[in-house]
Amino acid sequence: MRRTALIILAVVAVAIGGLFLLTRSGGDQGLVPGYLEADLVLVGSEKSGRIESLEVKEGDTVAKGDLVFTLESSEQKAELATRKARLAEAEARLGDAKAELQRPREIEVLESALVRAKAMQTKSQLNLDRIQQLYEKGWVSKAQLDDAVAQHDSNHAAVEEAERRIEAAHLPGRSGVIEAANAAVAEARSALDETEKSIAKRKVFAPAAGSIEEVYFRPGEVVNAGQAVVSLLPPGNLKVRFFVSEADRAGLRIGETVGVSCDGCPSGLTATIRFISRDAEFTPPVIFSREQRKKLVFLVEAWPDEKTAELTAGQPVSVTLPQS
Repeated sequence: MRRTALIILAVVAVAIGGLFLLTRSGGDQGLVPGYLEADLVLVGSEKSGRIESLEVKEGDTVAKGDLVFTLESSEQKAELATRKARLAEAEARLGDAKAELQRPREIEVLESALVRAKAMQTKSQLNLDRIQQLYEKGWVSKAQLDDAVAQHDSNHAAVEEAERRIEAAHLPGRSGVIEAANAAVAEARSALDETEKSIAKRKVFAPAAGSIEEVYFRPGEVVNAGQAVVSLLPPGNLKVRFFVSEADRAGLRIGETVGVSCDGCPSGLTATIRFISRDAEFTPPVIFSREQRKKLVFLVEAWPDEKTAELTAGQPVSVTLPQS
């Protein structure tokens, strides 16, 4: 059964390939059939979502950078507002960490307290000196001397504490607190930037100038990330494809000009050969011939000139090969 199928396929291949041998005779010498093919640019978004607006329709001509479509972005805009609020909060915390821990009026209060503490220290020192002298004369008790010493020590400690409070009030926040606040600001700003970029990517622009060939999705429909919404045909992406025999291939060169003609087309159309296949293949069934063809053919691609580029993709043409 398998052998029979292989035999049938071989017969069909030989029959199709043999059609190419019908190409040449008389007035058709140097003329081969071909067709125009387009390398379409599929335009989609890096993000998924519902199409909010479509700015083009089939047949429109667009310039590079023109807006093609926009995805709905209400959720992303809400997230953007949240990101902005978090950044403002982080910046405020950083400002507080860098600011002095005490305000000027609070420092004035501490300085006044230091003056009072020093005054009390001076008074207790004078009192201690007097009690010390009286104690040495035996006029006061040891307990009275101890009280004077304790009062002096207490006032001295109050002075030292007041001085430390004023010193601390003039110091900025601790370095660790400031570093953490800086990190929080950087993280909030990065998150905000990412959200803004995400929203910007929900607007899709034409990557090149050209014509809109087909629209695949309409407003209100949901598309996945990377899914094409429209197809775009830049002028330079149209090419003439035709197949030649081994003998004709030997006479063709990259950069040579071939003539192009079709029903209802203006005369004088040309295209420049940019690709000649090295591999032989059976004649594709899309190539129709009136005369005998050779079994094996080689693919050739030629880029059309300005006038030829006005033809449409898929249009059948006849290609006149250069005379050797």
